[in-house]
Amino acid sequence: MAKSQESVNKKEKEAKRFKKQKEKQQKSDERKKNSQGGGLDNMMAYVDENGMLTSTPQDPTKKKVMIDVSTIKIGVSKREEEDVPAVRNGRVDFYNDSKGFGFIKEIGTQEKYFVHVKGLLDEIKENDLVTFELERGIKGLNAFNVKKV
Repeated sequence: MAKSQESVNKKEKEAKRFKKQKEKQQKSDERKKNSQGGGLDNMMAYVDENGMLTSTPQDPTKKKVMIDVSTIKIGVSKREEEDVPAVRNGRVDFYNDSKGFGFIKEIGTQEKYFVHVKGLLDEIKENDLVTFELERGIKGLNAFNVKKV
């Protein structure tokens, strides 16, 4: 008896699944039939000579402004070179002699720059006034040619 009960349940489940598929297909067909779509042409919007949106394309004879395409620049304009002094003044904010690195805080802007022992010309310690130059490192700007004042 267990076998016959199993097959009945399977048949019922299959019938329900088939019924759901059929209903879903009918709803889909109904939506397509009642839709106001019509494709891409019905979705397009144009701007007329007065700047208003319209469903018809603009008449090329009514164009008012001619744009020179060669003058349009796409992208970010390059930054102009700033007059930045090569040698800067600062104070040693932190320096670990055993590890060989530290930070210099520039006087005026209060920006901190990393300094490595390889970039030192004189030995430095915390709170020393120094002059230095900047170079681009892997993680940002680094101080080098560091001299005591």
